[in-house]
Amino acid sequence: MGQLRGTIIPVTPFQQNCAVLWDDGSKQGVVVDPGGDVDRILAAIGEAGAEVERIWLTHGHLDHAGGAADLQEALHGVPVEGPDQRDEFLLQGLEEQGRNFGFAMRDVAPDRWLRDEGDAVTLGEHRFDVLHCPGHTPGHVAFVNHAARFALVGDVLFQGSIGRTDFPYGDHAALIRAITEKLLPLGDDVSFLCGHGPGSTIGTERHSNPFLR
Repeated sequence: MGQLRGTIIPVTPFQQNCAVLWDDGSKQGVVVDPGGDVDRILAAIGEAGAEVERIWLTHGHLDHAGGAADLQEALHGVPVEGPDQRDEFLLQGLEEQGRNFGFAMRDVAPDRWLRDEGDAVTLGEHRFDVLHCPGHTPGHVAFVNHAARFALVGDVLFQGSIGRTDFPYGDHAALIRAITEKLLPLGDDVSFLCGHGPGSTIGTERHSNPFLR
């Protein structure tokens, strides 16, 4: 098994962190949260020399999933995995969400819905466990690679902040519960990539994030 490598492409005017991850030995790769700017994502894949086999979605917001259908088509139909099915209403409303912001986007239907506890996605021999972390959206998931001490947490936890819950379907209490019961127990040494802005570590956020006091 080779080393896990990655590059981040901030996409859309929301500057969402789309990630391309790959194994530096086999070159097998995945794209996480392709919100838009698909040409730039494809260029990053080419630069990495990665053979993308899957697209993973943390949740159904347009800045995370809005480019998934176009990217899937450009990559000859690779499967889309995630999020939890409770975000289906968002994924089926991407075209409409996009119109509201002046973006051309397409609805996407995942090939596989993800569930909590025991569910996992794989990048070659690298396993990422799935954690259902609702609150920002009902079906939000995070991906955790225990071997690499690394997680992709979407819009659940940020450096010094937490995900928005002021949507009609948002749930602040559920978000805090997901962070405290699922993310914090991963261990202080786990580093994470979030949906916007710089990443951090679980330990840093446990000790200094004002929303977790």
